[in-house]
Amino acid sequence: MNERRVWLVLLVVPPLLWAGNALVGRAVVGTMDPIELSFWRWLLALAILLPFTVDRLLAHAPLLLRQWKVVAVMGVCSVSAYNTLLYMAMHTTTAINATLMGAVMPLMILLLGRLWLGDPIRPAQALGIAVSAFGMLAVVTRGEPGRLLDLALTPGDGLMILATLAWAVYSVMLRRFPLAVPGATLLTALIIVGLAALTPPFLWHAVTGPVRPVSGAMLAAIAYTGVFASLVAFYFWNRGVAAVGAATAGQYSYLIPLFTALLAIPLLGEEFHWYHALGGGLIFAGLFLATRRRSRRA
Repeated sequence: MNERRVWLVLLVVPPLLWAGNALVGRAVVGTMDPIELSFWRWLLALAILLPFTVDRLLAHAPLLLRQWKVVAVMGVCSVSAYNTLLYMAMHTTTAINATLMGAVMPLMILLLGRLWLGDPIRPAQALGIAVSAFGMLAVVTRGEPGRLLDLALTPGDGLMILATLAWAVYSVMLRRFPLAVPGATLLTALIIVGLAALTPPFLWHAVTGPVRPVSGAMLAAIAYTGVFASLVAFYFWNRGVAAVGAATAGQYSYLIPLFTALLAIPLLGEEFHWYHALGGGLIFAGLFLATRRRSRRA
């Protein structure tokens, strides 16, 4: 199995971990402020990663400093903006709305790739996006399209659109500005930038916000988001984008609502229904159509 096929398989990991991240974000509503969770999450990730990457980070510092504008935008979009906006959205929107708003990510990545990188949009990609979108809708509407008519837009929906746009920009920039820096080293630099951007609002909230006692749920949320939804997911995502491209990797975000529904079964006591199977089948069919290689003749 060549490297591209390996990463087509392993790109399933980030959506699975980010589905758990969304569940954690909903679970701590009222317990932790979004900025608090985002700040402590990335501080833990940096504390774990930095001892292993500090030497290479210093060695690649001249290159990173020469490309500081690129590193700054990527760090703010990925580390600071996306997850903080996601956690904020969970306070003012429903799970169905948030999933629908975030589901435009593959389209955003595809269009940005076309406009910014000149990547062609193949008919198979467009068909794959459409099929996966129907699968995603089957999951979030529970097989009842009429639910779409009952959706009421909230401020959180706008926040999810901004979060999705931030992640799409980051994903395309990984290809547009490839940096000759090891993946873990680049991730360390992005976390440092992201934390620098998060620190002022975090300190402001610490001074003006309510004081909450530390609980086991808070520590568990920070541990999961800091290790799995941050380090592990980012590693697989960055490597996957480098191997198969941002547009192809973007299709995998359709797996997030499916995995969210499946995780809610054991964690929230929900039941498995026929629309989970239908939606999952359509999502994977769309991924196959969008990511399979063109024939030699084509």
